[in-house]
Amino acid sequence: MSKKGVILINLGGPDSLEAVEPFLYNLFSDPDIFKLPFQKLFARLISKIRAKSTKKYYELMGGKSPQLEQTLLQARALQERLGDEYDVVVGMRYWKPFIKDALRELTNRGIRDIILLPLYPQYSKTTTGSAFNEVNRVIKNLNLKNLKVKKIEKFYYHPLFIKAWVEQIRKFLKNPQEYHFLFSAHSLPQKIVDEGDPYQKQTEETVKLIMEHFPNINYTLAYQSKVGFAKWLEPFTDKVIEELVKKGVKKLTVIPISFVSEHSETLYELDYQYRQLAEELGYEEFIRIPTLQTNEYFIKALEDLVKKC
Repeated sequence: MSKKGVILINLGGPDSLEAVEPFLYNLFSDPDIFKLPFQKLFARLISKIRAKSTKKYYELMGGKSPQLEQTLLQARALQERLGDEYDVVVGMRYWKPFIKDALRELTNRGIRDIILLPLYPQYSKTTTGSAFNEVNRVIKNLNLKNLKVKKIEKFYYHPLFIKAWVEQIRKFLKNPQEYHFLFSAHSLPQKIVDEGDPYQKQTEETVKLIMEHFPNINYTLAYQSKVGFAKWLEPFTDKVIEELVKKGVKKLTVIPISFVSEHSETLYELDYQYRQLAEELGYEEFIRIPTLQTNEYFIKALEDLVKKC
C-alpha cells in the first residue's frame, strides 16, 4: 500500500525579528484577506509601517513566534498515532516552511495521495480557504501532476476537539464556577461574514458545545486582532473586559477558542495587553487557558479526521 501524505497547515510566524517585515508583507499580499487595488504596493507600504511596532511584540515573546515549533510537535504527535502508512509534514501560509515546501517534500518522496489539514478549527475563506487556494496555485506553478488531494475543511464540532478544550479548561482552572468564561476568537471583517462566511456561526457553535459541560457558568464570546478601519466582528475582547468588571465580575478566565498554538495573538494581546488591562481595572484574577498544542484529545481528533478523510 502506498503512503499517504498529511500537510498540517497553519498561519506561520516570524522566526526572527528580521523576518517580521517580510512575514507581514506575505500576509497583507493575500487577496483572500485584503482585496485591494495595487495589492503588492499596499502590502509593501503597510508591512514597512507596521514592522517597527510589531517587532516590539516579538521582542516581548523572545524574538520570534513559537508557532512553528509547536506545530512541528503536533505533527510529530500525529505521526506517532498514524504510524508508517502516513507521512506528516508542516506547511505554513505566510512564513517558512511554506506550503510549497511541504508539497515538494511529499512529492519528492513519491507520495501522490495528500490530505490537507489546516489547523483552523472553524472554516473561513481568509484562513482555510486561503490555504486551499495557495495549494492550488502551487500545484499549478510547480506542475505537480497526478496528485490526489483531499481537504479537511473544519473540525469545530468534533467531539474530541470539544473534549480537548473541556479537559484543558479543567486542567488549568481549579474552581470553574468562580469565573466568568471569556472566549476570545480572531476577528474578521464584518463584510466577509455578511457575504456568507461561516466562521462566526461555527465559532458560536464551538463555544456552545463546550459550555454544555459547564452548566450555570456565565460566559461571553468576543473577538480580537482587528486590523484597519473597516467594521470587524464584535464585541472586541478588550471592550468586554472593561464592561464585565463594571458588572461586578472579579475573576475572569480567557479561552483562545480559535487558536490551537501560541503566537502573537495569545502571547502578546491576551497575556500582555489584556492581562495588563485587567490588572488596571481591578480584577482579582485573570487566568488565560493555554492553547491545545499537543493535548491528547486534540491529537486524537486530528487522527480521526485524517483516517476518515
